[in-house]
Formats: sequence, structure tokens, C-alpha cells
Amino acid sequence: MERDGGPRVPEQRAAAPTDERDELRFSVLGPVRAWRGEETLSSGSPQQRALLAALLLRHGRTATAGELIDALWGDEPPSQALAAVRTYASRLRKVLNPGVLISESGGYALRTMREALDLNVAEELAGNADRARAAGDNSQARTLINQSLDLWDGEALASVPGPYAETQRARLEEWRLQLTEARLDMDLEVGCHAEAVSELTSLTADHPLRERLRELLMLALYRSGRQAEALAVYTDTRRLLADELGVDPSPELSRLQERILRADTELARPKEDPAPAHAVLRPAQLPATVPDFTGRVSFVRELGDRLATAEGSVMAVSALAGIGGVGKTTLAVHVAHAASEHFPDGQLYVDLQGAGTRAAEPETVLASFLRALGLPATAIPDAVEDRSALYRSTLAGRRVLVLLDNARDAAQLRPLLPGTAGCAALVTSRGRMVDLAGAHLVDLDVMSPEEALQLFTRIVGRERVGSEREAALDVVAACGFLPLAIRIAGSRLAARRTWTVSVLAAKLADERRRLDELQAGDLAVKATFELGYGALEPAQARAFRLLGLADGPDISLAAAAALLDLPVRDAEDLLESLVDTSLLESAAPGRYRYHDLVRLYARACAERDEQPASERDAALSRLLDFYLATAANVYALERPGDRLVERLEPTSYPGLPFTDRHDGEDWLYTEANCLLACVHQTAGPGTLRRAVDLLWASLDLSESGANSKEYEATAAGVLTVARACGDPWAEGRALISLCISHRVAGQFDEAEREAEQALALANRTHDLLTKAWASNHRGVLAHYQNRFTDGERHLTQALEDFRAGEDEAGEASALCNLSRTRLSLGRTASAITLAQRGIEIYDRTGNTLRGANARYALGVALTQNGHLADANGRFTEALETFRDSRQRLWEGMALYRLAEIDLLARRSAQAASNAEMALTVLRGIGGDWRRANVLMTLGQALNSIGQPGRAQVCWRDALATYEALGSPEAAQVHTLLSSVAAA
Repeated sequence: MERDGGPRVPEQRAAAPTDERDELRFSVLGPVRAWRGEETLSSGSPQQRALLAALLLRHGRTATAGELIDALWGDEPPSQALAAVRTYASRLRKVLNPGVLISESGGYALRTMREALDLNVAEELAGNADRARAAGDNSQARTLINQSLDLWDGEALASVPGPYAETQRARLEEWRLQLTEARLDMDLEVGCHAEAVSELTSLTADHPLRERLRELLMLALYRSGRQAEALAVYTDTRRLLADELGVDPSPELSRLQERILRADTELARPKEDPAPAHAVLRPAQLPATVPDFTGRVSFVRELGDRLATAEGSVMAVSALAGIGGVGKTTLAVHVAHAASEHFPDGQLYVDLQGAGTRAAEPETVLASFLRALGLPATAIPDAVEDRSALYRSTLAGRRVLVLLDNARDAAQLRPLLPGTAGCAALVTSRGRMVDLAGAHLVDLDVMSPEEALQLFTRIVGRERVGSEREAALDVVAACGFLPLAIRIAGSRLAARRTWTVSVLAAKLADERRRLDELQAGDLAVKATFELGYGALEPAQARAFRLLGLADGPDISLAAAAALLDLPVRDAEDLLESLVDTSLLESAAPGRYRYHDLVRLYARACAERDEQPASERDAALSRLLDFYLATAANVYALERPGDRLVERLEPTSYPGLPFTDRHDGEDWLYTEANCLLACVHQTAGPGTLRRAVDLLWASLDLSESGANSKEYEATAAGVLTVARACGDPWAEGRALISLCISHRVAGQFDEAEREAEQALALANRTHDLLTKAWASNHRGVLAHYQNRFTDGERHLTQALEDFRAGEDEAGEASALCNLSRTRLSLGRTASAITLAQRGIEIYDRTGNTLRGANARYALGVALTQNGHLADANGRFTEALETFRDSRQRLWEGMALYRLAEIDLLARRSAQAASNAEMALTVLRGIGGDWRRANVLMTLGQALNSIGQPGRAQVCWRDALATYEALGSPEAAQVHTLLSSVAAA
């Protein structure tokens, strides 16, 4: 890789030169080059570079003329070798600064700063990495080794002639490989096994007899859940060593095979926290404890003693139960902070939202916890059982406290419990967790009068309460001694310096303001919230009511402004004032959320106070408009020339404008859960069509794989509503959205039925957009199912419909899809022409994302036509765009296609590497059929690099998938397996 301005030596760039020598920099970890500052210096002919390299690698020591002649020409120097050495030295002296290349004792030496040579810097970084690793700081060690490896720019001493350069090149390449092994070893120690498989597959192909690489590959495969492949690596290695060297595998490799055979539990667990370079290794997620925490002395002691037992041989679980507002979370957080010294490896926290209608799913929480513990997203499995098992493995041997706040039931909790000694879980819930085995149950009641008064005093101030003690007792009594009610009342008084305690007590004594205040259960919580609500100004109260209507987990400031129909600045003032009253929480800058019970209360207030009911409907309609208009803006920015945005339902409230598509993508993925919740909530009479269109405009959430499951569930729910409402137009568009989800998931039969139904409905409603896309999807699905004639017919119809609707983006999509089908029908020239026409349209309209899809289609056609270099270029271009646009599905497919090309070009090791990366990217998306395709190609590559055992494992896995799906590719896999067996 070319560099600008010299080698990447941070120390050199940072230091101010003390003399002219400091400005010089040299590289040998790649081509031999020299720089003065940012100026590239001429290093001359190959022999002159060989002389420079020989002097640089002596690190300032003098080399005699004879030594230099041997270095450049070995045993057969030319007759004028000495004169040539002197000429090369003279030329170098003119290029370098004065006093750098000196003559002494009949030889030559280079006098430079040590850090001027990239090799010296690389050695220093590697040494620091060794020291960091010895000290137990693997994260720092990995960073330093990566910095050292980054200094390489290809093969060391590239193209430098002579026996000395050849010897040094071999030495440096061996050292580079050792560094790579050390870094990969640490990758596995910290849980990056899935990512390591691809690199190790390629390295074992390049160095087939290097057993340490084979050992690392076996371990990486085993920890990735690929036990059969790991064992196959051992079988391949034993065969190769016997054939090539006549020896058996090393004892280390044999022991690893034995441990894999017996499924050694310690082997499956990384040695330390799974943490990439910048991951948080020690989570500290506890919310801040309140400074005025009051009372609960016996509970604090009881729970603290219980948590302390986690240092012994048990995993402590304590579950606090009580009515809403009784202070469960406050107590749990206070106890957790006090006990944190017993849990030096960190504390995890989550609000499980169990009291609401949309409780947090255990799989979502586990993903968040695993990321906080250092695992990369790509290492997190899909199934909740697998995530829970990985979570427990990650926590094994560590001392971590997990605070599970606001749980729904024991079923929600069980996957989230650590399960090992040294860890502890602290749970809060409204109901008693009687079915949570082994849990220490604590029932939390209201405060005693003394504790309640003490809390009130701390909030309001000793001076104000001391002079009106009786009135203060009346206040806390009117609050039912509920901590949350006391806090709200005390905060109101503290914020109003003109009020006396008696004024507040008189207000609370008014039964019209308290109503059900003293009742038990949730009604008591509602009465407590009524106090805060009653103190709001009219604008605040309206905002409080309406904000509670939105179903999302939180809400952005911009979305809240739309809901309230206010300018953003005015909305922010209102929301921040609600945060001050504790009725609203600021989840992050510019984002707000309710505690779930407060949200229920706010909705009850909206039902009661927001009249007429049309005001509530209008607020949600504005929120829907905001999401639809903004999603349409993002869609238009990503796909210029696409006519979808012109054919969406009109909106009366504007969305956010974006000028950079990356900003638009950030918004879409950040708002994904809120946006989908809005679709689900507004899918009903009056707003159904806009809700359906919002789903279509945000199809990236499905196609990218980022929110595929949530998108699919939402689309299915909207389809049910559309059918219940008897709206065939909305039903057709909902079917398109669901069809997209099932295509992404590889569920082609379901997707075909939905596309067929959507087409029939579109013909009834004359919705040309749905009609065209339904035919387009049917054509693609027919291709996947090897019904190429049907596919050509559907895509030809789609092409006509897109053209009739003057939809160039749709036309280009149909052309590219038709290219794939024509290719399968043996019409290669037509396939290439169609894909090129698609590229022309996309490029002319500036549609970069879909242009990548067109290049992908052209790459497929070029591959089949034997133009491998051109095809490789198109797939590489597409891959860069897919990665930039977060299109994981298509990123994985582009890698798969590159692996196919590598295989055809006999670059088997690279093919295996790309196929492995494709498997990693496609984890959890794309469906079984696509995964089987990648496995078949991976098996072919592995077989070509001398790993037939592992190849057979991949093929058998692919065969099982193909046979379950009834796919014709099964016959090809049978042939491959038979060929290996025959050999």
C-alpha cells in the first residue's frame, strides 16, 4: 500500500528535530525508502538500495567494504565490485544530509536517530507489548502489537537484491508472523474468535506446516461453535505432517484435539474479558445514588450482607418487591453502590420495564450486557439461549453485580442471572418472585413516619421544616409515606420559596386533589403522581399528557416537538422543566423517557383531560408525519431518482432535513425502535396508510439486517390491521414490506406468496408502485427458486410498469435483476448489457447505494463470462459502498462473490478468507440458503489448500440445509463429497 509523506512513525512526527539528522526517516518493512521531512528521497538503483538496507540494518555499526560486497553479490561479485560500492555510497551521501553516511576504517556507517527507522520503532512497540502482556494488560498489548504490524508496507526489503537482503527478508517475515500469532492469540483470549477464523484460514493456507497457526484455528473454530470443523483441522494437519515430514502433530495440538473431543468447558471460555481495543472491560452502569438517601437501615444491612456472600461459593440473588413508588430502585441502587467493593469487575444495570406493556426482551438485554462486557457485535449469537450461555461464560471467574430493575416475572429474569460464584443479582419488581429459585425475597413497604419526615427535611431544608414540624408530618402522611410521593412534594416546595410547608400541607389536604391518594397498590402511585401533575403549568401539563401517548422506549427532542406541535426550542424548555419535576427523565442529551408507571399515569391523564379525543389522535398523527417525512428524506438522500418518496401518503408536518446521507442513516438507526413502535401504534383507521408507508420508507432497517426481526414483526402486525380494516391498498403495501423481510431472511416461499398477493391487490387498487415492485420481487424470488422462465416474465412486467410510472430507479432495479435471470438462462451477453444499463441509470441519478447493487449484478455476469479481473473490480467497488451504507446482507454477499472469483483464479487461500468473512458478516441475516452457498464455496477453497477434512464438514453442513430446503444445489454438494471420498 502506498503511503504519503513517509513511514507511519508517530514518534518521528511528534518530535521536533534537534539537527538535520532528525529530519531523515527510513523504511525497510516494505520497499527500502528514505524521506527528509515530507520529501521522498531517491534511493537509486536496486543495488544502491541494497547497500542502504545493509547499512540501516547494522543500526549504526560500521560495515567493511568486503562485508558490503558479500551482502550485495555473495560469492560471485563483479570484477568492479569495490568501485561499485564506492559509487553507490557516494550517490547516497549526496542524497542524505551531511554527516549521515560516513567513511571509517575502510568501510561505511549510517549515523541516524534510532527512531528514524521503521524497524526500530516496530521492535520497540513489540517489546512494550510483551511487557504489557506480562503485566496482564492484554488490551494495551494488542494495541501495541497492532501498531507494530501496521508499520509493515508489504514484504520487507521488497525487491532488494542480494544474499544479505534475502536472509534479512526471511528473518523479518518470520518475526512478522510471530507477531501476528501473538496478536491472534490475544484476539482469542479476549473473545474475538469469529473474526479470527478468516485470517487464520488464510494464514494456514500460506504456512501449512506451521502448527501454532493450526492450533489457533482449531480454538477459534471451536469457540465459534464449529466443533466439527475444528476437529477436521486436526485431521488435515495430521495427514499433512505425515505426508510431508513423516511426523505426528505436536503434543500441544494433540492435547487441544482431546479437549475439543470432550467439550472442555474451560476451553470454550476466553481467558479474560472479551474486549476489543476500545471496549469497556469493567462496566460501571449503576445509576447515580441519590445524595439524600434516607432510612431503610435494616434493609440496607440485610441486602448488603447477602451480596457480600457472593465472594464465597454461592451466586447471590436478592429480589425486592413492592408497589410502584415505594423506593425499590432507589434502595437497590444505594445498596449496589455500597456493595460495589465486593464486585471489582464491574456492575451491570438495566431497566426491564416490566410494569409496562412493552417489557424488555431478555435477548435484547443480553446483547447490551455482552457489548458492555467487551464482546463485539459480530460475536453475539442470535438465540436467547446462546446469548445467555455466552453471558454466563463471560462472567465466569469474575465478580460482577447485576442490577435488574423493574422486572416483569421470573421467566424474564432467568436468562439474565449470572449463575456463577463471585457474581450477584439484585432484582426489583412489583410482584414477589416466589418462583425464582434460590432468591432471597424482600418485601419493601412504605417508609416509617420518622424516615418519611427525615427524607422530606433533606429535600426541603431543615430550617423550613423545623419551624413547621406538624405541617411537615401532615405532608408526608398525605403522601402515604411513599418515597416517590414525598420526593415530588418536597421538590415542589423546594422550588417555590414563597410557599410555606403549611401551604403545601393545605393543598394536599384538599380531597379534590388527592382523590384516591391513600389507596393501596397502583392507585396509590397514581395519586402520588397527581401531586406533581397538579402543580404543572397548563403548557407543562399538556406536554406531560401528550408525551405519554407515544409507544417508543424514549423520544427525541425533534419528535417530541412534532408531537406537541411546538418549535424545538419551546419544546425543549417544556421537557427540561418536566425533568426538573422528576416526572420525566432525560435519557441522554436530546432524548427523554418516562418511568413506565409515570407513562401509564400520563396516558390516564390524557384520556381524562385531553379533550376532545381528537386532540390525542392529532398528536399521534403529527408524530407519524414527522417520522414518515424524515424517513422519506433519508430514503430520497440515499436513493436519488427513486419515485417512492413521491408516491407516499402526504404529510402535514415536516421532517428533519439532511444533506449528508450518513447523518440520515444515523438518524434512521437511532430512531429504529421508536419509529417501528409508531408504525405499530398508528396502524389503524385514519392513519393506516401513512403507517404502512413509513414502514416501506424505512426498509433499510430490514435490508441492512440491523432491525430485521423487529421490522418483520411490525410488518406482520400492520398487515393484520390492514386486512381487518378492509383496505386493499394498505394491505398490498404491507405485503411488500413483509415480502422484503422474508427475502432478507431467506424465507423465499413466504416472500413469494406475499408478493403474489400484493400483485393481485395492486391490480385491484391500481397502485402502480406496489404492482411494479411486487412483480420485481416475484422475479427475484423465482430466480432464487430456479424458475428462470417465470422470473424473466415477472421482471419484464416489472420493467414495463416502472417505465410506465417513469420510475428510473425501479427500472434500473428490474434491469439488474433481469440480468441475473438472463445469465441463468445462458444469455451472458444480454446479462452484461442489462447490468451496464442499470449502472448507467444509477450513476446518472447519483444513486450510489443502488449503483452498488448494479455493480454486484454486473460482477456476477462478468464472473460467469470469465472476465474475472473486471468482475473482481465491480464486486470490490460494491463492497466498499455496502460497508459505507451499513448494508450487512449485501456486504456479506459481495464477500461471497469475491471468494468465488478467488476460487476460479486459483487464489484458494484468499477465497477461504473472504468466505469466512462472509459467514461472519451474514451471521443472523440472509437465511440458511445463502449461508449454505457460502459454506459450499468455503469447502471448495479449504479442499484446495489442503484441508479436506474441514472442507467435508462445511459441505455436510451445506448439504443438510439444501436437503431441508429441497434445493437443487444438494446434487453439487454430493458430487463434491464423493470426489473427496474417492481421493
